Amino acid sequence: MSRYRNAIIVAAVLTWIPVVLIADSGGSGGVSPIGQRLLGVGTWILLVGLLAREPVRVRAQGAVVVAFATLIEYTFSYELHVYVYRLHNVPWYVPPGHGMVYLGALAIGRSALVSTRSRGFIAATITVAGLYAAWGLIFNGRHDVLGALWFGCLVFFLFRAPQPTVFVGAFVVVSHLEVIGTGVGAWTWQTVDPVMHVIRMGNPPTGAAGGYGFFDAAALALAPRIEAALVRRRQGREEIVVEQPVAAHRTPAVSTIDA
Repeated sequence: MSRYRNAIIVAAVLTWIPVVLIADSGGSGGVSPIGQRLLGVGTWILLVGLLAREPVRVRAQGAVVVAFATLIEYTFSYELHVYVYRLHNVPWYVPPGHGMVYLGALAIGRSALVSTRSRGFIAATITVAGLYAAWGLIFNGRHDVLGALWFGCLVFFLFRAPQPTVFVGAFVVVSHLEVIGTGVGAWTWQTVDPVMHVIRMGNPPTGAAGGYGFFDAAALALAPRIEAALVRRRQGREEIVVEQPVAAHRTPAVSTIDA
């Protein structure tokens, strides 16, 4: 892997997020649905381009995140209205955007700076995220209970996940995303959850990285199985290709009488 690849990915992700969100919501009321689709196409192109030089497992992780996030988006936003996008839809840039968020978190987590100092970065993440969640719960007028609950999920992932530094990166990228997205009005979280009408939510929830963490956990858990299945499939095809000429060599030679 290129020495600077992780830095390039992080820079691309952290730059593309505000570009898309400001382009979507800025100006006189924001772009039209067609404009959102164009932003979505650009996000897909960038995501595929960044994944093109990644190993099979990382590509599989990106695919899992996009698939899982798409299901969650259409369930919790479009159907349940836990949070609502500006045009009351799911913008085309959102599914690939989740893949971008994961790739950015992965790049931060596997970088030499973070991976060689994992304990310190995990402790720092818990401290900063904990203070942020406490502020949301106590001092924010919304009394962000969901953020506090998701902070607990983030702590769990930081201690129990197979690649905990990915969740260090997730806190950075997701917080960046949510603060900008809600700040420019690309989406808005409800004050109280519309399902049980009990859990109060910030805009955004302070512990949002813990919620996104379920996407990352699914990717880390399922990608090795997908990779193994792809390897078995490729080996099966190779065996079929090799077996045909081998079988031909085993056919009996033509005798002079037959000739």
